[in-house]
Amino acid sequence: MTDTSKKEQLYQLIRANPFISQQDLAVELRLSRSAVAGHIAGLIRERRLLGRAYVLPDKRPVMCIGAANLDRKLRTIEAMQLGTSNPATAEEVYGGVARNIAENLARLNLPAALLTALGDDSAGRNLQDHAEAAGIDTRGSLKLQDGATGTYTAILDDKGELVVALADMALYDRITPEFLASRLPQRSAAAMTVADLNLPADSITALLESARTDNVPLVIVAVSQPKMARLPADLSGLRLLILNRGELETRVNRALPTEADVRAACNEVCAQGARDVIVTCGSQGVYHTRGGELVWLAAHQVEVVDVTGAGDAFSAAVCWSLYQGSDDLTLACRRGLKVAAMTLESPETVSPVLAADILDEIHDFDMSAPLFPSKG
Repeated sequence: MTDTSKKEQLYQLIRANPFISQQDLAVELRLSRSAVAGHIAGLIRERRLLGRAYVLPDKRPVMCIGAANLDRKLRTIEAMQLGTSNPATAEEVYGGVARNIAENLARLNLPAALLTALGDDSAGRNLQDHAEAAGIDTRGSLKLQDGATGTYTAILDDKGELVVALADMALYDRITPEFLASRLPQRSAAAMTVADLNLPADSITALLESARTDNVPLVIVAVSQPKMARLPADLSGLRLLILNRGELETRVNRALPTEADVRAACNEVCAQGARDVIVTCGSQGVYHTRGGELVWLAAHQVEVVDVTGAGDAFSAAVCWSLYQGSDDLTLACRRGLKVAAMTLESPETVSPVLAADILDEIHDFDMSAPLFPSKG
């Protein structure tokens, strides 16, 4: 076999697994370590690889880190009655905040990668196959031989509104700082990192430390009020925190009944190091920071089919807008509200009709949002 064909084989092995070691490459190709090093040097000279991390010169992806679950959705057929049996329909879909955001980004034609933890079970294998088919790079994810894939069970009423949700997500505690360090080449190659708070507190801290040094913008998406405890006191390095009003109340440890209260809480979070904050308010709309003020944007009024995934769709569209190089959060939130509305109107967790041209239609000149009037 010629040196050229060996080099091509090596290149394909690296494409299949960017974390493969030179020793493993040598064993696989029956070459010496020095021969492997020579082929890699040649690929770097040809700009087919970028540096020691084997970064492939494709478009830099958005790296999503966090949950990828099997979601079970049970929806009552009639108005829900507590304390008794309710006739319902049931379905299983793929979910998880980080996974949902990654699929939305892929449908919006951005390169998306996912670092998650999956069990060595049929749910994990099917979930990974589905993600890859959607265009999400999952090659760096953690495969657990001794754990089951995460599940999220949502109970919806007859109008599609969430009544209660139950989550079995202990496996994400295995996404440790050490695991994240082992994926540093892939993380450093990203254009942006989006992490959800299903990660353990030490891992969130590690991502913030990386954001302060690697110049890769970090967006953190809250997932529930109990998991707000995983967010450290020092938020230095955080480009954007996306959370709902209840989660913000948990963060600042007080009720926020007025706009002035929300503004003061956002300013407090920014003083802790976050550059910007977006506060979602469900069917009402969103706030976002602009300097020391807040901007309010009303949500689209739509016929709700299913609320599942709407918040993740909003977050994905905001990240899509930031990826394009715009720091205009009003523009980003308008795009987010558009995609969230499309998701609410769909029975799917990720709307199948998403496309980048939907967001391209929303331009800067459309942006005019009043600031909240100052109140005491």
